[in-house]
Amino acid sequence: MAKKNYVLDTSVCLTDADVLFKFENHDIFLPLKVLEEIDGHKKRQDSVGSNARKIIRTLDEFRAKGSLEKGIRIDKGKGILKIVSFSNLKDVVFPADLDLRHPDHVIIATAKTIQARQSSRKTILVSRDINMRVICDSIGLQAEDYVSEKAVTSSEELYNGFSIINFDDEVIDRFYSGEDIYPHNFTEEMPSAMNPNQYVMMVSNANEKKSALACFKSEHEPLKKIVHKTLPDWKIDARNKEQAFAIDMLMDPSIKVVSLVGRAGSGKTLLAIAAGLQQTIGLRSDENRYSRLIVSRPVQPLGKDIGFLPGTMEEKMLPWLMPIQDNLKFLMGDRANLEMYMEKGKIEIEA
Repeated sequence: MAKKNYVLDTSVCLTDADVLFKFENHDIFLPLKVLEEIDGHKKRQDSVGSNARKIIRTLDEFRAKGSLEKGIRIDKGKGILKIVSFSNLKDVVFPADLDLRHPDHVIIATAKTIQARQSSRKTILVSRDINMRVICDSIGLQAEDYVSEKAVTSSEELYNGFSIINFDDEVIDRFYSGEDIYPHNFTEEMPSAMNPNQYVMMVSNANEKKSALACFKSEHEPLKKIVHKTLPDWKIDARNKEQAFAIDMLMDPSIKVVSLVGRAGSGKTLLAIAAGLQQTIGLRSDENRYSRLIVSRPVQPLGKDIGFLPGTMEEKMLPWLMPIQDNLKFLMGDRANLEMYMEKGKIEIEA
């Protein structure tokens, strides 16, 4: 891959304090004007201020290794970091329309000058500022948005937690019979970089309707058969593979944090609460791993903030906690059982 020059804008540095480590083996240029603007934000008591202080500390650590003016290797396998002053680049012609009293224009002019001086390499200005990118495009300078920290816009962009992989028919039979199946020994379709606790739908090469559900733990462990597809104490049965995966991971004590994403009504809250009850007050003593179930929900008001609502704290919280209470009452049959366990301290509901 041909090396590139990336010139970073202030907005990028204040968005991600680790941005200097995100450009693989390409070289990074920081205009001096960017440092000046970062310094102006370091006293803020929010994420912007925190990022400003962190990146300043990172640059100070780099400074101890050599000259930032001449360039410093960011890390093994990474590119070179240089801090450039526009005053040292004035011998290169740049568009007269750029007002150098404007910080953004100084940064753009710096990038344009680097582009002219290193014409053999592609020079790209990285900025979260749309107008800066438009200006760059109008003067023949390539510009990109910084997408590493951008929020996803749909659930399809998220890691879905499972893969559908083809296996020989006999391998699936052996898996069902209880034989240890190490996936990389039996299929070339297995992704080279599977994640721990990633689920697998094993589909027969001979018959696509023949399948098995498993969980990948590591390359050194056989595929784990999905044991928990039901929560019998609460009469919950998985209706699809996604719910089966969810129940299995919620009931696996080795998995410390579970994140469920899906459409409204797909069972996320119900399954999570049912699995919590199963392991707290369930009928099977070997599954009672916890002494208390705490169910919480973040307060995200659509209208007035909670402090402006009338009534006691309990009355203010009721609209946010109703979905949780509804799920608990559905699982436990009636409100009396729920209130009994809440009085005993076995179940807590909070926001």
